[in-house]
Amino acid sequence: MAEPLSADALVSALRAEGVTLVEHAGWRTNNRNSKGSWGPVNGVVIHHTVTSGTTATVNLCFNGRADLPGPLCHGVIAKDGTVHLVGNGRANHAGSGDGDVLRAVVAERSTLPAPDQNDTDGNTHFYGFECVNLGDGKDPWPEAQLDAMARASAALCRAHGWTAASVIGHKEWTSAKIDPRGFTMAAFRARVADRLSAKPTKPTTPAKPTYQPFPGTAWFKKNPESPVVTAMGKRLVSVGCSAYADGPGPQWTESDRRSYAKWQRKLGYTGSAADGWPGAASWAALKVPYVKEV
Repeated sequence: MAEPLSADALVSALRAEGVTLVEHAGWRTNNRNSKGSWGPVNGVVIHHTVTSGTTATVNLCFNGRADLPGPLCHGVIAKDGTVHLVGNGRANHAGSGDGDVLRAVVAERSTLPAPDQNDTDGNTHFYGFECVNLGDGKDPWPEAQLDAMARASAALCRAHGWTAASVIGHKEWTSAKIDPRGFTMAAFRARVADRLSAKPTKPTTPAKPTYQPFPGTAWFKKNPESPVVTAMGKRLVSVGCSAYADGPGPQWTESDRRSYAKWQRKLGYTGSAADGWPGAASWAALKVPYVKEV
């Protein structure tokens, strides 16, 4: 049982474990703390995403869905082993699970009881990592990804003084879930234990994302002046969706909105879904080159 790590402490712990990190814009204040408590924390839950593609998955986990607001985890672990931080605080990832499992995690027992009730809020007690995988039992788990998953889990265990027994799969928390598929949690905990038996490695330097993370529809509606707007406009021109007489950017204008509406229509959106205000899915498809933190 412990107080959650601060954003700075989390970053330091992950880098000290040799994790390659991307800190996405807004992750430090992206949480669901207004909907319930965050902490005391007791462990780490590992998930698979049932998605493919890093950018789209990161955007989904940062923003969430209409029926499940983001963040959907604290970090997304890509196939190449990069850990993308998307949330800091309470996140919608674990959901309700078995209180007997929580008590076993707190006691760091080597064997967990089978979950058969949903009487405890896991979002209060667990960090969560969503790992990019289709979850069909066939999609491979590259060594770089498994290594990063073990390093990220070990970083949190080391920071809190936990053993590998504090790391569980979503399917071990609740009988309503099957993730992660494709490896056993016993084998994964052995990886984490191996990491914990080693000394922390030299901290890694921050990695910049390839594409600009989605800053949110509300950001555009504030009429921003930013190089992000310029980069977006250039991409819209390059894909044949320009409504610009001048420019584009850096000041958001009606020309940007009309150009983006052309892009939405090109993707097949109609009506209010093609109103020119960027959304997470269309933004991911546009692949705006990374230019800055928003």
